[in-house]
Amino acid sequence: PPVLLLHGYPQTHVMWHRVAPALAHQYSVVCADLRGYGDSGKPASDATHAAYSKRAMAADMVELMRNLGHSQFRLVGHDRGGRVAHRLCLDHPDAVSQLAVLDISPTRTMFAHTDQAFATAYYHWFFLIQPFDLPERLIGADPKYYLERKLGGWGTGLAHFDPRALAEYTRCYSDPATIHASCEDYRAAASIDLDHDRADEAKRIECPLLVLWGENGVVNRLFKPLDDWRAVASDVRGRSLPCGHYLAEEVPDETLRELKAFFAV
Repeated sequence: PPVLLLHGYPQTHVMWHRVAPALAHQYSVVCADLRGYGDSGKPASDATHAAYSKRAMAADMVELMRNLGHSQFRLVGHDRGGRVAHRLCLDHPDAVSQLAVLDISPTRTMFAHTDQAFATAYYHWFFLIQPFDLPERLIGADPKYYLERKLGGWGTGLAHFDPRALAEYTRCYSDPATIHASCEDYRAAASIDLDHDRADEAKRIECPLLVLWGENGVVNRLFKPLDDWRAVASDVRGRSLPCGHYLAEEVPDETLRELKAFFAV
């Protein structure tokens, strides 16, 4: 059975390197770079940011899986990948049999409950949405420094990242086109994605949903993930894991155990 794994910011599909091989013993695992990230295409954008809407990114993934022969699949999204997965389930409900999201609450919920604590911890949400080309120019001055500060800035440092994975993130994020595309991802999240969410307020995720998050992370401290997702989904379960933001790299065995148990239901 097929499983699609979607990464977060500022990473690539490589973030699943400690989880995907074990899953592949039972499933046909697809690890994709989101539009604009890694070695995926980076289409031109405009003032609407529609090219980097979660709707466009979700459509990419549905087309990808269909081209691989998978009309329906299990879906796992960490961080930005979870936001794409949320939209995918609303736009293409028949494509997803089960969904797991890692260390996020819904985008609209997190914006609506923004306070000083959240804005401080997730400053990049508000930095990356600034008009072109302010964040692009500042990050581009030293992308490796920014990447490592961002990856290591969640209170857990860089020790849990495999040096080979870190080198791959650095290679990809050093491309000015990737920096720009990732800014467009966040600009879309603060504009057109919210428009889409408001328009679909009555829609719910109908497939079974597993929510996992790090007990040492910002989401656990400032939000209520199970309650947040139950407000937009019909069948929700989940729990925290003993880690920070990067579940698949910090606690891969626990993450894998939760996913396999969920998929077996």
